[in-house]
Amino acid sequence: MNYKIQKVLEIWHNHFKNEENQYSEFESSDIEYFVSCMLYNHFAFSKALDTMKTIDLSYDFLSSCGDEYDEIKSIIESIEFSDEIDKLKFLQEFIEESKAKYSSDELYLLNRMEYHVDGVIQRFINDEKITRIEFNKPVARSSNPLLR
Repeated sequence: MNYKIQKVLEIWHNHFKNEENQYSEFESSDIEYFVSCMLYNHFAFSKALDTMKTIDLSYDFLSSCGDEYDEIKSIIESIEFSDEIDKLKFLQEFIEESKAKYSSDELYLLNRMEYHVDGVIQRFINDEKITRIEFNKPVARSSNPLLR
């Protein structure tokens, strides 16, 4: 694993060892998930869907992560690659290595991130043009009142 990422994980795992720093639903795998979110946001993938250009960090995590956040953000922002394929590989490898550390019960958030990254990778492989997702498309109304 990249030494900068190892440092980030070490900082936050040490911080969250203290139960007073943990939020109510905290799991250790949350740290890797939120680091992956920060990487995803930092890399700003051109093939990300409009609705997935950035991934929000939870308020619970942000309010609990302590003064280390600025240091970690700086470390994340110092990770640079010349092209998006290298960024995707880096993030994909980080997620794979992170998932290997936890049981299947602890992988929900990391699996979710992996799904989003795999989608970006598929759009690169297929050289797909990003289309805008419309959530407010009119829906045909049924004359059956039970189906309205």
